[in-house]
Amino acid sequence: MTPPPTWRKSSRSNTTGSCVEVASNLPGRILVRDSKDRDGPVLAFVPSQWSAFLVLARHGS
Repeated sequence: MTPPPTWRKSSRSNTTGSCVEVASNLPGRILVRDSKDRDGPVLAFVPSQWSAFLVLARHGS
């Protein structure tokens, strides 16, 4: 049985609440959602896609 997602806020979130939440506790996938719309859409990535995104985000590309 798959556990429910454990959401955490981005360490880069700001005081206005404009941030994302990430769940990385599920096997084979990373989930991302808007913290202001927790019942809204969720993006799903495989770990390699998420890692590639983080590399690009850190380098400003």
